[in-house]
Amino acid sequence: MSTGHNCSHDCDVIAPAGCIARVPIFNHLKLQEMKEIMAVTDSVFYRKGEIIYRAGDRSDALYIVSKGRVKIYRLSESGKEQLLRTLYPGDFTGELALFSETTHEAYAGAMEDTRLCRIRRADLQRLLLKYPSVSLRILAEFSRRLEEAEKQATRFATEKVETRLALFLIECLDPENRANEIMLPMSKKDLASYLGTTPETISRKLYEFEAAGYIKQKSNKKIAILDLEGLLQQR
Repeated sequence: MSTGHNCSHDCDVIAPAGCIARVPIFNHLKLQEMKEIMAVTDSVFYRKGEIIYRAGDRSDALYIVSKGRVKIYRLSESGKEQLLRTLYPGDFTGELALFSETTHEAYAGAMEDTRLCRIRRADLQRLLLKYPSVSLRILAEFSRRLEEAEKQATRFATEKVETRLALFLIECLDPENRANEIMLPMSKKDLASYLGTTPETISRKLYEFEAAGYIKQKSNKKIAILDLEGLLQQR
């Protein structure tokens, strides 16, 4: 497992405070309680492309994204990458370390220069006993991730690529954005990995959607949804 770079001059000294105040499993605590968590939190920095942990590495810490993006993925026997999820500031990984000594089942890598806050398992277990509400929030996140994983597995098994892509675009929509514009949260390569296809297929399907009048590609990642009903019919 990569140890990252301990934060010094290149990292914001208030990074642990930013992590703890942002992440949903901790931000409901009182200030003094959050300070107690900050005291056992250290900051680590990863350059774009660096591996944070590998499948099979010992899972002994919770990692909270303070800045940047992290991808969680698996590798097939042939070395093909399957993206499971992308983490943004406030998201966390390594949560299985909270409950038992285990190993990681997937890989985590920095998608850009990334700062993480890290809490070791022994400190986490002590905090969970002291603040049961944190455990409940972690279980809620487990439930959400399980539901998302089951939904993704069902789509792979039962739906065509254009259906998976159309649903992904629709789910990216912000109800408050009247312009119906979205920014793809990842590269087309990573999107293809997430949807179980190839970058070439993603590009081709987007152009087909555009030719049909469903969308307009305004830039490499910016897309306007012109015909929501048309996209829904891809199901």
